[in-house]
Amino acid sequence: MYYTGDNTVADSGDVTERTRDDKPRPHICTVCGKWFKRKGWLREHLKRHTGEDLCTCTVCGKQFTTKGHLRRHQSSHGGDLPTCTQCGKRFTMKDSLRYHLKQQHGTQHVFACSQCDKRYTSGKMLKLHMNLHSGKYRCSECGKFCLKKQALTRHRQSHSGEKPFECRVCSKRFTVSRSLVEHSRIHSGEKPYKCHLCDYAFCRSKTLVNHVRVHTGEKPYKCSVCGKAFCQRSQLTIHMRVHTGVKPYKCSVCNKAFSQSTSLQQHKHRLHSNIRPYYCPYCGVRFLTKKDLKRHFPVHTDAKLYSCRHCSSSFRSEYRRKKHLLKSHNEGSWFTCHICEKTFVKHGNYKMHLRRHEGVKPYICADCPKRFCTGNELKQHQSVHSEYKRFVCGLCNKHFASKKRVKLHFKICCRPT
Repeated sequence: MYYTGDNTVADSGDVTERTRDDKPRPHICTVCGKWFKRKGWLREHLKRHTGEDLCTCTVCGKQFTTKGHLRRHQSSHGGDLPTCTQCGKRFTMKDSLRYHLKQQHGTQHVFACSQCDKRYTSGKMLKLHMNLHSGKYRCSECGKFCLKKQALTRHRQSHSGEKPFECRVCSKRFTVSRSLVEHSRIHSGEKPYKCHLCDYAFCRSKTLVNHVRVHTGEKPYKCSVCGKAFCQRSQLTIHMRVHTGVKPYKCSVCNKAFSQSTSLQQHKHRLHSNIRPYYCPYCGVRFLTKKDLKRHFPVHTDAKLYSCRHCSSSFRSEYRRKKHLLKSHNEGSWFTCHICEKTFVKHGNYKMHLRRHEGVKPYICADCPKRFCTGNELKQHQSVHSEYKRFVCGLCNKHFASKKRVKLHFKICCRPT
């Protein structure tokens, strides 16, 4: 029991709790009126009024409500204190040192790993990182190191194929509950993460973080080889394959390898798929994309959409304009073969030409042993095995397997009878 001097009595059990509404601190001290978020914090605070269970410093006699506060205080009397390496100022707590470094010296990462160059903003993050070096949480299947035991458990599910979390709408399954929560927002349309700089909203917090960097220009992921910086870690991972030459995505049809999964998908769609939804109304040739069809139109309309910036010449394609700039105005650079000195406008054509000298034929027919230097050659050959006839005569609607055959037929078909 403690008398405060204003006819108010407080003891350690004197706790008033009000109903949680829109206020973030539901617990109030009946002595001084101070509010607290947690009941435990209020109990510690009441010790100041009651004088019960206080922790006393044996050196200076100062009293504290918790043993943790006392230990921090006792470090000020001696021992190793957290010290700023920039100005030599000493602190009783690491958090205070971290705040000082950030505010006074602009340093955010003060906890350095003794085994590598990584630095962290807190001792807790450094401790987690050290698990990678100690090998504490290592996958026995692939050797991957994880920071936490829970992370290792989730990772092991990728080997076992176990996906215990199922979407009630589309039945898609996930290894972790967090992925299911994020996926469910696709069905509900919920986008809780809103950008404060524009009107965009996102399903995932990570997507919002990456988006904000578009506004700020921040590029925290830097290439250690060439210094190029990126907004996202995944972009840096893809870029590093330029230096390492790693191409993990391999085509199952022709064995061509790619550094990105999207490049592999585009390759399969272009070269190994017969689905071409866009067709020319003039000649009936079908195309994979709308862009390819648009590029084809000038053949029939005689439209010259590409103009030279130096003279009045116009061209049907970007390729012809580039060739004109190289020949007539010496703008740009040719790709020259070091074996036969043949020149090329496009780097892709130059690479294909080199394959002919080297005898490299990476494109293999799935139906016979024949191999080809280019994808177009393979595509033309595949028509021998397929009943699919891509090319159509615009006059008689007759179908042909190759462009060469439809051209020969067209000359006969358009002759006057």
